[in-house]
Amino acid sequence: MSKQRSIIVSSFISQEVVERKIYLIRGKKVMIDQDLATLYQVPTKVLNQAVKRNIKRFPSDFMFRLSPAEKQEVVTHCDHLQSLKFSSHLPYAFTELGVSMLSSVLNSERAIMVNLEIMRTFSRLKELLLHHKNLQIRLDELEKKYDKQFQVVFKIIKVMLDKRNDNPPKRFNF
Repeated sequence: MSKQRSIIVSSFISQEVVERKIYLIRGKKVMIDQDLATLYQVPTKVLNQAVKRNIKRFPSDFMFRLSPAEKQEVVTHCDHLQSLKFSSHLPYAFTELGVSMLSSVLNSERAIMVNLEIMRTFSRLKELLLHHKNLQIRLDELEKKYDKQFQVVFKIIKVMLDKRNDNPPKRFNF
């Protein structure tokens, strides 16, 4: 594939678009089959048929079906998935590993390029999460450090207030 074609697909599918289609379900970051089909520009039915033909490539840590409650939760919180509301079909959720396997199952230029963008987005999210954890650790350390210092300050203030209460200021009557 030419570099120019790669740039066209990459610019067409921004990381922000992909990020908005990643959900946290069962403690895993996943993408719903309908969203993936939209990105790959294939009908959801075609995507799911390709998966069913290659079901051995999609163990439970790659893909799972949403429960009715999970489906309802997704439909409630994602306006663009309202069409699922009246569907009797429970959508598939693909983990990062499942998404990477999809490109080999769909096997088209578009699938490969979309998959690369999705993988970049998952990678970026991991980096942000790691950075966030590092910041949280640092903030916790600072909080502990300053808590001790503030405890000393508060003790001094309390002692000063106690002394003030013991020796009230003299009143002058004019």
